[in-house]
Amino acid sequence: MHDSPKHHTSHTKEPPQVPQQKPLRSSGWREILSTIVVLLAALGVALFIIAFVFRSYQVDGPSMQNTLHNADKLIIWKVPRTWARVTGHPYIPKRGDIIVFTESGLSQFGQQDTKQLIKRVIGLPGDHIVLKNGAYTIYNKTHPHGFDPDKALPYGKNIPYTSGSVNITLGKDQLFVNGDNRPDSLDSRAFGPINASQVVGKLVLRVFPISQAEVF
Repeated sequence: MHDSPKHHTSHTKEPPQVPQQKPLRSSGWREILSTIVVLLAALGVALFIIAFVFRSYQVDGPSMQNTLHNADKLIIWKVPRTWARVTGHPYIPKRGDIIVFTESGLSQFGQQDTKQLIKRVIGLPGDHIVLKNGAYTIYNKTHPHGFDPDKALPYGKNIPYTSGSVNITLGKDQLFVNGDNRPDSLDSRAFGPINASQVVGKLVLRVFPISQAEVF
């Protein structure tokens, strides 16, 4: 008998199954969205700071010489005014402070109707202010016999002759402001006292020219 040939079957191992990776979805739209959110947040912070904390200004004109000069770059501090609005109380700066405020009705003086001006606070609410013969005299409860702010406060050493005539008592929340360059300044001698609600902020720093940087 002939043995029938034996059939040998070989078992080949199949390669291990590699899990298929899903194609990555494009994350471009997420990156764009996150960039937009960051930019909006930065813009919001910047607007908040400008509106409520501080803002830079540039001097336009000679009315505050020789304290400030044309083109000086300044930092105006707004926090006291912001806090006053939050609490519902007026912001009353100190006598001698330099402030930025908004004044309307200036067209009669040859300027645009509404403008932001920078001046020094001379009179405070309740003061009786008299300007005569080139000098101020302020009467109030603390000084019933009157005093000259230009002589009593440090800024006055460089103040020139003050022209004009004033005799006014300030009401509640009113301020009397003057430029330091008295012969060339449009101020309360012309348009009268301002209201505390018109104040934008107080000068705290001159940043340019760098050689004249100064804290106020």
